[in-house]
Amino acid sequence: QVQLVESGGGLVQPGGSLRLSCAASGSLLSINDMGWYRHVPGKQRELVARITSGGSTNYAGSVKGRFTISRDNAKNTVYLQMNSLKPEDTAVYYCNAGLVIGRTYHYTDEIDTWGQGTQVTVSS
Repeated sequence: QVQLVESGGGLVQPGGSLRLSCAASGSLLSINDMGWYRHVPGKQRELVARITSGGSTNYAGSVKGRFTISRDNAKNTVYLQMNSLKPEDTAVYYCNAGLVIGRTYHYTDEIDTWGQGTQVTVSS
């Protein structure tokens, strides 16, 4: 069994910073793309940032320049550094990753996995 465990959410004032972490565990061979999404009640879950296994990144326009996604492949962990936080960044943040649990010459067994979510609240 493989899973993602998030940490680092909390309450922060506008303009402050938080760092989210998401660690993969279990019997996995490797990790493909990893990313962070967020959800506000009444709205659709939206992409915040993604990073490929090679380190290429993409960001939602609303967070570009303020958030930085990174990964430590040795630790099977992805991070989201969030700076200059705004009240509109308040949401439940979810980690997502493609966890590879098996591989043959013709086929890669990848599980699209989600973390349990961590609340980020930006408020004075």
